[in-house]
Amino acid sequence: MHGGVARFCVDAFGPTDLDPLPMDDSSRPIAAAIPAGPATPTRAGAAPAATPQAATFAVVFSLSLCHLLNDLMQSMLPAIYPVLKTAHGLDFGQIGLITLAFQCTASLFQPIVGMVTDRKPMPYSLATGMGSTLIGLLLLSQASEYVTILIAACLVGLGSAVFHPEASRFARLASGGRYGLAQSLFQVGGNTGSAIGPLLAALVVVPYGQGSVAWFSAAAFLGMAVLIVVGGWYARNRPAPRAHGSAHAVRLSVQLGNPSVARALTVLVLLIFSKTFYSASLNSYFTFYLIGRFGVDLETAQVALFVFLVSSPIGVLAGGWLGDRIGRQPIIWGSILGALPFSIALPHVGFTATVVLAFVIGLIMASSFSAILVYAQELLPGRVGLVAGVFFGFSFGLGGIGAAALGELADRTSLETVYAVCAFLPAIGLLTVFLPRQLART
Repeated sequence: MHGGVARFCVDAFGPTDLDPLPMDDSSRPIAAAIPAGPATPTRAGAAPAATPQAATFAVVFSLSLCHLLNDLMQSMLPAIYPVLKTAHGLDFGQIGLITLAFQCTASLFQPIVGMVTDRKPMPYSLATGMGSTLIGLLLLSQASEYVTILIAACLVGLGSAVFHPEASRFARLASGGRYGLAQSLFQVGGNTGSAIGPLLAALVVVPYGQGSVAWFSAAAFLGMAVLIVVGGWYARNRPAPRAHGSAHAVRLSVQLGNPSVARALTVLVLLIFSKTFYSASLNSYFTFYLIGRFGVDLETAQVALFVFLVSSPIGVLAGGWLGDRIGRQPIIWGSILGALPFSIALPHVGFTATVVLAFVIGLIMASSFSAILVYAQELLPGRVGLVAGVFFGFSFGLGGIGAAALGELADRTSLETVYAVCAFLPAIGLLTVFLPRQLART
């Protein structure tokens, strides 16, 4: 199995793509947030100078493929909410709690995984995380009790918590200095998987029932095989840790104690809140909204959800590519605040216009995530895993809290009220004005 996947990578991307690289120290600062003597100011979020080695895009594409498989399996959970709601007699509040169980497991463990692997990278942990997702899916396919569904959701969330921080580190190491592009390519895989999941749910799970979720375990086995090969590459090419023990913790506390860094990180978290909370309203309840307001059938609503989700990989790729060229801040400005007029219009239009607006909103908002993540990595050099864990974790956690809160609001009022309230969340993008314009390069 190992050799077959390795040969596939060589055949697909060329024989030199998996050769060991000169070390691209992922802890080297792009723009250090703490000056150490005379410093040359640079624009925050600007594209870093390219490193001399070429990017190992075979690895990046392999990670993107595994991200696709990982998020495809995870997206099966919200995609089959209508099936679970009918089969188990769930209300919107219980649906929200399923999302909360999944998202909070992912969000709580991701920063922990990131901190641990910053100090001691674990090349083969990605395959282990994929195994947790596999077990969660199999359990979900056979769940007959609500508590079993919650446990399955937690296992799927645990798989996500293990996967994202280390995979993000792998992608950065293989980027050759093109951090935004590599992060975007990695993220595109996840967004594509999230978009495909509801479509497959409409084609497979809806007609064949809850048990057919188990069929997607084949994706987990494929992902585990590829990640074993990628883990071997990382084990051969990973940089040596630059800080250990208490010195590592002290340096982090000094970085976080810098007022500019603390303010910028707070703004970035609030921007993630804006993006994720609004996305939760569409990911979890868009199908119900379309069915309830426009009277469409479940298959049509699932296709409309796919249209919204497929906008994400396009937006992510465009945002990462542009961020390497024009800087992170312009992308952050446009990607969140730019969605505001469309989100305000969405609750007041017909079915076709609703689907079109959802696509445009998803396209615009998705372009911010890679820019936000790379910007945060520039603020905390040497903390690639921690930053990825915290921001992926916040994204999952806030999504879960948002889904639960919006589900309760929908039960007490209506889904129309939910979308009318959420319409103004992109206005939080105005906080981008507080991001520092200059950082000092050591």
